Amino acid sequence: ISLDFAPVVDVLTLEKNPAIGDMALSSAPETVATLGAAVIAALQSEGVAGCAKHFPGHGDTSVDSHHELPLVEHPPDRFDQIDFVPFRAAISAGVASIMVAHLLVPAFDEDVPASLSRRVVTTELRTRLGFENLILTDDIGMKACSARYPPPVAAVKAVAAGHDGVLLCDPDPGQQAAALEALVHALEDGTLPYAQV
Repeated sequence: ISLDFAPVVDVLTLEKNPAIGDMALSSAPETVATLGAAVIAALQSEGVAGCAKHFPGHGDTSVDSHHELPLVEHPPDRFDQIDFVPFRAAISAGVASIMVAHLLVPAFDEDVPASLSRRVVTTELRTRLGFENLILTDDIGMKACSARYPPPVAAVKAVAAGHDGVLLCDPDPGQQAAALEALVHALEDGTLPYAQV
């Protein structure tokens, strides 16, 4: 194993969260930050790349993004004070990657899920928080994403948003082939710039 999609650094501010639940380290931002950074240090000191997830914060959702698109209606300053605290700590700890969630967050983008939003991926995570390592999507086969955007469409949108990698866990290899083909076509027709791909 060279990459582990861990740790979960969502701050569990909704106790009955069906998606995060007992995967959460704590309901206190500073505790999540401290423990998350410790997990990252332990993994990466042994040669396993870590992945802090689920940006911009899946801890206050009442629906599971595996099944439907969660709506997170907090203002930007609430993200800064709570949800972004562990992500900043993860970045300071040198985490190898961050995974972006399928959440609709009107504070950043009213139209598309965070995972497909350039304003979330590039403006918030890459530029404002200064994250320079790998940015990965959550599984684009999850219903929060695939019910609105078929995986080939989502793959192109995700790369256009600024992701370095697109996760697609469908057991049918035809789905991965279709997503790769869509990326090739997007490159050929100029939808995606060559330098970004």
